[in-house]
Amino acid sequence: MRSSFFGNLDPQQAQGSFALQNTKMLRVRLPQEVLARQGSMVAFQGQMAFDYEGSGGVGKLFKKVMTGEGVPLMRVKGDGLLYLADNADDIHLFYLENEGLTVNGRNLLAFEPQLAWDINRVQGAGVAAGGLFNTTVTGTGWVAVTAHGSPVMLDAGQAPTFADGQSAVCWSAGLHVGVNRTFKAGALIGRGSGEAMQLAFQGQGFVLVQASEGPPIPKAS
Repeated sequence: MRSSFFGNLDPQQAQGSFALQNTKMLRVRLPQEVLARQGSMVAFQGQMAFDYEGSGGVGKLFKKVMTGEGVPLMRVKGDGLLYLADNADDIHLFYLENEGLTVNGRNLLAFEPQLAWDINRVQGAGVAAGGLFNTTVTGTGWVAVTAHGSPVMLDAGQAPTFADGQSAVCWSAGLHVGVNRTFKAGALIGRGSGEAMQLAFQGQGFVLVQASEGPPIPKAS
């Protein structure tokens, strides 16, 4: 996997269709297609068509309805330069090389269409709401994620690693992810789920954590 976080990718010299125009704007060079979050287009030059992208099959649609997870996607075709952004959040690029990346749905900005994607549930999460269903993209190609504030990358292989469900932006798909519950039920640890629980990561891989938990997410009814 290539990323500026690993020191093996310079976004300004990256080859391919994805590049950072600046820290808060992604530039995509077409004629290749791209899948992007609906409403993320801020400008384009050339000729382009924007189409709603479905759930990707009955299985994904069922998961999306049942979990509320999933990214509202559009498929962009054409020829020219496309500029994407989301609420002026910082944008970070990952180039997958026949591997997987799990992303919090609200942090997924865009990815190349040859990448496969699916919705996965965090084991042990039960019916608790907030960041416990996430989207995994696999294959070879570009993925762009957003982060609110400067994120920190944690090496889960060095020590037991925990993060609020709404603060975890993305992580290595090979990590084992569960739920850590605090013994003091009244403790207010994070705002994401409204409960005293965090995502627990084990294995060899990384976790990218943003400097925000976002707005409170209501509990599932």
